[in-house]
Amino acid sequence: MWDMRGPYYSAPMVSPLCFSSARTLAGLVARREVSAREVMAAHLAQIARVNPAVNAIVAKLPDEACMALADEADARQASDDPIGPLHGLPIAFKDLQDAKGLVCTRGSRIYAGHVSRTDAVLVERLRRAGALAIGKTNVPEFGLGSHTYNEVYGTTRNPYDLSKSAGGSSGGAGAALAAGMLPMADGSDLGGSLRNPANFNNVVALRPSVGVVPTAPDPFPRLGFGVNGPMARSVADVAFLLRVMAGPDPRDPGCERPDPAIVHGDLTRELRGLRVAWAPDLGGLPLDPRVRGVLDAQRATFEALGCIVEDACPDLTSADDIFLTIRRWRTAAIYGPLLSAQRSLMKPELVEEIEAGAALRGSDVAAAMLRHGQLMERVRRFFDHHAVLLCAVNQVPPFDADQAWPASVAGVPMEHYVAWMRSAYWISATFGPALSVPAGFTGDGLPVGLQIVGPFRDDWTVLQVGHAFEQATRVGERRPPIST
Repeated sequence: MWDMRGPYYSAPMVSPLCFSSARTLAGLVARREVSAREVMAAHLAQIARVNPAVNAIVAKLPDEACMALADEADARQASDDPIGPLHGLPIAFKDLQDAKGLVCTRGSRIYAGHVSRTDAVLVERLRRAGALAIGKTNVPEFGLGSHTYNEVYGTTRNPYDLSKSAGGSSGGAGAALAAGMLPMADGSDLGGSLRNPANFNNVVALRPSVGVVPTAPDPFPRLGFGVNGPMARSVADVAFLLRVMAGPDPRDPGCERPDPAIVHGDLTRELRGLRVAWAPDLGGLPLDPRVRGVLDAQRATFEALGCIVEDACPDLTSADDIFLTIRRWRTAAIYGPLLSAQRSLMKPELVEEIEAGAALRGSDVAAAMLRHGQLMERVRRFFDHHAVLLCAVNQVPPFDADQAWPASVAGVPMEHYVAWMRSAYWISATFGPALSVPAGFTGDGLPVGLQIVGPFRDDWTVLQVGHAFEQATRVGERRPPIST
């Protein structure tokens, strides 16, 4: 049991509660074997130990307020009130999500100090399930790019190497999970913002099929590539959190009632005879040799599991132009009105993207949408013959945290700030599920993940394949030294 006699940060060693699975913690609390207060105290102690170096959790409530939330949860349970599946578990919401009473800066000085008056639908759903909100997780400015730094809170650093990036835009969430500061986390993903930080931090994240998890409020419902989704330290915990997140809401016309098979079932599955496509570089993208080496070594894992592994890749022609055109158009529409008055407070990449989007004609956007429909049909036909596609999440391992973004990959210059993320955002354009699962480490100890991609609305197969791979490799059990 947790010793509550001293300050939360005085514990001489890390509590085992900090690296227990979310499912285990929820079960312990539900059975009253551990109190929400004990769970909260353990995580607050870990945050106090690790967060000053990692900078993953921001806008955190005072410890006393966090403990009061836990005490309220224990009192509610003691009165035999019904409890939700996440009852008593601490969470820090991504700083792009409005959470009533918490600061929401979106990583921008424009919104520094802004306190949300309402909950986003996802936040409302997680609170209703019993999660206790203690603060926010850090993001890049407006969530743009896959390196978490901003002028409000600073840079989030990788727990495996504090000189490296934690990825983004859910970088704070990924780093917090890896270091045992949270048992679970929410994230969002437009071009890789769930998958990339999971990859960089040796944790797991699912980009669900578009329409499985609500994104409201959304200025362009049903248009674009953005999704909300779960992050955790295991596939089973990701599936556990997905069950809470998934499902329709009348405020989100883009979210439909999923087939129960998308979010329920047995994760354990016999993979013998399963036909999988192997395309680490998606048919020719530049790939850092360290990433390629880790992934190539794992092909044998799928063969040992009995899979039929074939060199094959869907025709992703035009994915680059489709994604960039629609993304730039959305960015200009949403943030363009801020440009004239707030230009000096915007990072150069955001200004560039707004201006590129403003220069688009209606015919440019229409042409991209037509090509998108054709792309999705080609991908649908590809998955008629393959259960999943296996490829890189990131084309590079974690890079120096002082860099804004990688200027080159395997000697190939990158022409814009998200060009090094093509292995993620090309997959976004398919609208299907994509899982990032730990695959190994480079020679200098940096995490590398594998991306498992499935056909639209076959999220459960992706999770089953990821679970089998995770159990066979156990890579995700390697903890960062700073966390212990």
